[in-house]
Amino acid sequence: MEIINRRQRMSSVARKVRREQDQTIGLVPTMGALHEGHLSLVREARRMCDIVVVSVFVNPTQFGPSEDFSNYPRDLTKDTALLTDYNVDFIFAPTVEEIYPKNFSTYVTVEGLSEQLEGVARPGHFRGVATVVAILFNLIRPDFAFFGQKDAQQAVIVRRMVRDLAFDAEIVVMPTVREESGLALSSRNAYLNDEERHAASVIYRALKRAKEAHKGGERSGSRIAGIVRATIETEPRARIDYISVADADTLERLEKMDDRAILVSIAVTIGDTRLIDNTILNRAKQKEAVTTQV
Repeated sequence: MEIINRRQRMSSVARKVRREQDQTIGLVPTMGALHEGHLSLVREARRMCDIVVVSVFVNPTQFGPSEDFSNYPRDLTKDTALLTDYNVDFIFAPTVEEIYPKNFSTYVTVEGLSEQLEGVARPGHFRGVATVVAILFNLIRPDFAFFGQKDAQQAVIVRRMVRDLAFDAEIVVMPTVREESGLALSSRNAYLNDEERHAASVIYRALKRAKEAHKGGERSGSRIAGIVRATIETEPRARIDYISVADADTLERLEKMDDRAILVSIAVTIGDTRLIDNTILNRAKQKEAVTTQV
């Protein structure tokens, strides 16, 4: 396993793999602080691809002025040790200056999708995400790139960017990995104390009840959202930011739910930690749509 810090070296290595060795490249983009959720992506990349690249880069452009960029956990030594067990070929761990050289002034914005849900609470966040992913795609030219379903809006935006800008990469979205309580794995979970972690399990219970109601025949978006809200409000430590019932591809809010894939997504603050999670209703339709797009 080689750790690469320079963008020129990463680009050269990837070019050699593609042109001289004719091997497929799988990219797992991360901000480090790796956990089982990331590792599930790495395992799938290893299964599908000849060469696996994991990027470790805490991207400043996706943090707002009041967010925790300076305090975001960074431990490349620990991350490297974890990845050693998964037969990763390259870790790309550039400095901020390597990704955003002096006088950098070009950004990618996926309009419409970026201003909803997380985009309301975190203005500019998805501009930062789309820009860094585009840079990584241009440097590495992956055949496949792996993302987690927990960040559902991010996956939707990256897919749209890939389609609109004609990147030659297939986006693979893997299921959310959860703790035993149902809490979705996230680097931000480290900020929760034991009581808050227990309280946060209400998020998954709320999503499960939404899924059960839908399975039972409920087709009203507002009633599904009401079920989620009522469940979360049983936990006094939880403060709801938003609850959305929307088309899983366009993020269009839905009142009358049909047989298309439906994304039920929520953002909740527990203590001082903001957590997001989601579930897909009519998941088979989502898989069908993704297959058609690719």
